[in-house]
Amino acid sequence: MAKWYNLFVSVDPAADTGTSPASAPPVESNAAQAIADIAKSVNIQPEPFVSKIEKGMVATGSSGGPASFAEVYQAAEILPPANGYTIFKVAEMLQSEHIRSLPVEIKRSSVLVALEAAGVKIAEVIQDAIKRDKALDTFEMVQQRALDALDQRMAGENRKLQEEADRVLNELRAKMQANNDSVTKEREKFLTWRLEKQKEEQRIADAVAPFVSPNPVSTGPVPAPPSPAPPAGPKQ
Repeated sequence: MAKWYNLFVSVDPAADTGTSPASAPPVESNAAQAIADIAKSVNIQPEPFVSKIEKGMVATGSSGGPASFAEVYQAAEILPPANGYTIFKVAEMLQSEHIRSLPVEIKRSSVLVALEAAGVKIAEVIQDAIKRDKALDTFEMVQQRALDALDQRMAGENRKLQEEADRVLNELRAKMQANNDSVTKEREKFLTWRLEKQKEEQRIADAVAPFVSPNPVSTGPVPAPPSPAPPAGPKQ
């Protein structure tokens, strides 16, 4: 069997057989319009297709994160045709060392001739390309939905955690304020008592003064005792 690249059209004008442009294969001359028509004819309903992708990703075990392209195509039920001529096959043909450096018109003509020789319609290949593109776009949409849902769910949990943190923090602040208020109240009571104590000591000192010198009765504030050491932590 001849290789597909042996079916290229000639790139040398001198090799022209004299066939007029009007007799050229209509599939080539109308290729752009044909592709546009094919794209319009591929009618994929968004929501059912999204559902198919989502169910397919669950079936393939890839619903938890980004999947390989092969898994996406499998989830979308895009199977390669029996003849093997997918859009990727055409991509390989276009990158073949035999034609990749040729003008795009010659590349197109060569591939179209090869497809015709293989009994493959260009419409089938374009449909394969469009379905794969739709599958990839749909999977992106599915992943974006999942990410948005996760974002909203985590934001909701964070709000609850923040509310709980604020509640606990307010309780702790209230307890700290109550502790400080308790100390302030006890300090005011102590200072009031100490003033009365100094008056009482002065009265005692005045009564002792006529009899002894120096006066043994103290009348000033007592030096504060050293602060107690903090409790020792557990031994390491």
